[in-house]
Amino acid sequence: MVKAVVLGAAGGIGQPLSLLLKANPAVTSLGLYDIVNAPGVAVDLSHIATPAKVEGYLAPDDGLKKALTGADIVVIPAGIPRKPGINAGIVRDLATGVATTAPKAFVLVISNPVNSTVPIVAEVFKKHGVFDPKRIFGVTTLDVVRASTFVSEIFGDHSLAPSVTVPVVGGHSGVTIVPLLSQSSHPLPPNLEQSTVDGLINRIQFGGDEVVKAKDGAGSATLSMAYAGAEFAGKVIRALKGEKGLVAPTYINLAADKVGGDALKKELGKELEYFSAPVELGPNGVEKINTLGSVTPAETALIQAALPELAANIEKGVSFVEAPKL
Repeated sequence: MVKAVVLGAAGGIGQPLSLLLKANPAVTSLGLYDIVNAPGVAVDLSHIATPAKVEGYLAPDDGLKKALTGADIVVIPAGIPRKPGINAGIVRDLATGVATTAPKAFVLVISNPVNSTVPIVAEVFKKHGVFDPKRIFGVTTLDVVRASTFVSEIFGDHSLAPSVTVPVVGGHSGVTIVPLLSQSSHPLPPNLEQSTVDGLINRIQFGGDEVVKAKDGAGSATLSMAYAGAEFAGKVIRALKGEKGLVAPTYINLAADKVGGDALKKELGKELEYFSAPVELGPNGVEKINTLGSVTPAETALIQAALPELAANIEKGVSFVEAPKL
């Protein structure tokens, strides 16, 4: 029995994400929460012939508490695209609900800016005395999905996309997104122009802008983000049910695995609390943080360029919970 909960279930990411979780046969109960429309979304999804029983809640009558009761996994896509200050407050309030009602649930944070919102969730959990770094994840899977897709396009073969794996590390915005193309399961052609490689890296880092532009500013990456969120949630659920050897990049507190976290900090040459790295998942969440492994000098330069912004983003999140201003 697995209960999944989506906080922000009626939004642009929340609706398709809820649909994909309803389609996952491992999910037996699906709780949907939003400030509008969640009951309607729930009834619509409840007609789909898959195992999950779906219930939707609004804020009145302790809706958040009802949605979260018994949750095994909580996915948070709530917020407004590209409004970091508003999203920080939304995430803080939802995290308070999770900390008080479902403190043992795995929390998957999609709401941007992930580099700051994951520390916000962690700080809220600390305040309630229920913080477990193994159970809080920033979902960076869209960066990984984009890398797979864009690399397959370099090869001119879209059918490769599902089998292409590229570790993406660092954070989840702009220059903090570092694709380790040298570790791609399908190595790039050696005669590829450097300008093409640079363009590929930039496209993985700023893929969200491509979508915003194509939608004429009327939306952001919602469908691809929902797909990525469901992919990562699916892996967390499989690990919860005992499947071994599942590794995925995710943005975590490095205390989740002291040995792996310390080794990673040593590689980075910087004391950071949070970083996205390939993580082995287990029934208790983070089983093991993998190090970066063999990286090229160019990739080392990208990582070093990411660190100052990442540190500033983390500090913003931590200080927001102390004094709310992002």
